[in-house]
Amino acid sequence: MIEDAEARGYLRPHTGSVLFEGTVGSTGISLATVGKAKGYESHIIMPDDVAIDKVLILERLGATVERVRPASIIDENQFVNAARRRAHEFGNIDIVSDDEELVSTQATESERRSRRSFDAARRGFFADQFENESNMMAHFEGTGPEIIRQTGGRYDAFVSGAGTGGTLSGTGRALKMANGECKVILADPEGSGLFNRVKYGVMFAPQESEGTKRRHQVDTIVEGIGINRLTRNFEAGERLIDDAYRISDLEAVAMSRYLVDHDGLFLGSSSACNLVACVRLAKRLPKGSRIVTILCDSGARHQSKFWSDEYLAQHGIKVDVGIVERLIKA
Repeated sequence: MIEDAEARGYLRPHTGSVLFEGTVGSTGISLATVGKAKGYESHIIMPDDVAIDKVLILERLGATVERVRPASIIDENQFVNAARRRAHEFGNIDIVSDDEELVSTQATESERRSRRSFDAARRGFFADQFENESNMMAHFEGTGPEIIRQTGGRYDAFVSGAGTGGTLSGTGRALKMANGECKVILADPEGSGLFNRVKYGVMFAPQESEGTKRRHQVDTIVEGIGINRLTRNFEAGERLIDDAYRISDLEAVAMSRYLVDHDGLFLGSSSACNLVACVRLAKRLPKGSRIVTILCDSGARHQSKFWSDEYLAQHGIKVDVGIVERLIKA
């Protein structure tokens, strides 16, 4: 997303420009990391119920972190909308694309008369990971080909959760183009509407639509995947999805504990969801099939919630590794 913005002239490194983004953590951490390397500042807006571990990492990376109450996308204070607004407020505004979702605040009129001043001006850029298709294209051009190289082109299925939908759409498209027999499978946590969208063609009943519910966006301990609206990145690859699995919080928690005990893998909640779906899919595919997934988050970013037995107990979530053991043996 940042490289595309630079190529289009929206951003210039080492000009004091600021990257704005609304995120539940992982993309914000990535942007703050890239920002430091390229000489950008980062201003990250997050829901205030995400794991504090992510906030601390962002602050260590020098990002400004603003936490807001969870809200639906129709609320002007929802974290994505707040990030867009902060980009608009950053300075004198100029929309440099017909796409109003991509915001770059630029120079004043007098500065525009001088190309040198224009190039050196501080700007604010709203990355907009949910709607910016540079997200999906990064996986189409990067993640997908990497998987093809590493597997020698031998794979039968790709499993991934979807938050923005960029990983699922971009990687799925690349893998299907190289191997038309590859199955693309969605792993979706509790409370998300994408499972119903894939299975039944509808996101939810009218009374459950985002903007009418009086609860958090997605009722789940899982962070980073699951959503109750269609994003441009998800829609770009929706037709490629062959099936979907709904993953419960109990299953995700159990998988994370099973993996740390049996494989020494300390993973976060969305990775655990992906792997539960992989096990379910493996039960259906022929013996010897190759399933590819993404382990997209470390447990180190989830210690205060997903990896806290005390927090889980307070929210009625039991840690039962036997759930995975029974799933594997079934």
